[in-house]
Amino acid sequence: MKRFFVLKTFMLLTLAVMTTTGLFAQDTKAQKKAEKAAQIKSLIDSQNYVFVAQNAFPMNGRMRSITPDYNVTVSTDSIVSYLPFFGRAYTADYGSTKSPLDFKTKSFDYSAKPGKKDGWSITVKPKDNKSVQSMNLTVSSEGYASLQVTSNDRSPMSFNGYITERKVKKSK
Repeated sequence: MKRFFVLKTFMLLTLAVMTTTGLFAQDTKAQKKAEKAAQIKSLIDSQNYVFVAQNAFPMNGRMRSITPDYNVTVSTDSIVSYLPFFGRAYTADYGSTKSPLDFKTKSFDYSAKPGKKDGWSITVKPKDNKSVQSMNLTVSSEGYASLQVTSNDRSPMSFNGYITERKVKKSK
């Protein structure tokens, strides 16, 4: 009888430990997800972040994996885009070897709205770039993002990647 009581107590304690461990693991996972969503929201609200492109999707052609050097840096006073272009150009500048998606502008319209399902929909319209008509960025609460670039004189392109914090260079 004593053995049965000890065995029953041991099993109940084991079950209690397994249950609480599982609950704590779920709590920390939910907590980390909430912290990540709050971090992404603060980056979007402060308008101070970098979209790092991982894949490029030209309108005609196949998906291309690209290096993480390609990005779009967003700040309150400027947009710096360094993205490749694979696609069809309807008109092009004579002798130009630079990508039309490689530009810097200080004159732009920026709007960020809450998107469907806990994300954001951001639209950037450069005013002083004759090629790029608009850049539409869709960001999830986890930080994954998709960028669609619409041009006046070229076929559209899309990019998949993620949002990260903008690193400010310290001057010496």
